Amino acid sequence: MSQALALAILRQHQEAVSRLEPLLPALLDFAARLVACLEGGGTVLWMGNGGSAGDAQHLSAELVGRFQRERPALRSLALSTDTSLMTAVANDYGFERIFARQLEALALPGDVVVALSTSGSSKNVCAGAVVARRRGAQVVALTGQGGGALKDLCDLLIAVPSGVTARVQEAHILIGHLVCELVDSHVAAHPPGAP
Repeated sequence: MSQALALAILRQHQEAVSRLEPLLPALLDFAARLVACLEGGGTVLWMGNGGSAGDAQHLSAELVGRFQRERPALRSLALSTDTSLMTAVANDYGFERIFARQLEALALPGDVVVALSTSGSSKNVCAGAVVARRRGAQVVALTGQGGGALKDLCDLLIAVPSGVTARVQEAHILIGHLVCELVDSHVAAHPPGAP
């Protein structure tokens, strides 16, 4: 085992995280959009492939279940969780339509669709973003450096300044946890139904 390699990876991670601070205004905007969506009765819909699908499921679960505080369940759904639906759509319409087709059925004005793609150019995520915006939902894109094609298909771009997939995904989960904690804090201070 290479200690030098392990140390290089840790330092690369630390550098990627240290470069997130300039994104703070966008992260606060992201949290505010989620709060407005949820307080308005909307749903947060998450989409991504591979590790990004895992992040989408993880972060959706933080909202429906809980993050750190006891609070009411929040409306959130990861679009990568229904394998019967995904394989049917992939078989009948093509893999590029797996998110778009679901969003045709589910996305409503006032919803927020979170598009995770380290490249920013995953064809099925981009197709989903197009449909989400057409349906009146806001799209928040979490990408890697540059934003890829999603930068022109979203309402808010959060592009992690790294080109290394693993570091981008690590930053995405940190961003997701930060935003979930901000949402939790808001809901705790402003419980539903309070005057």
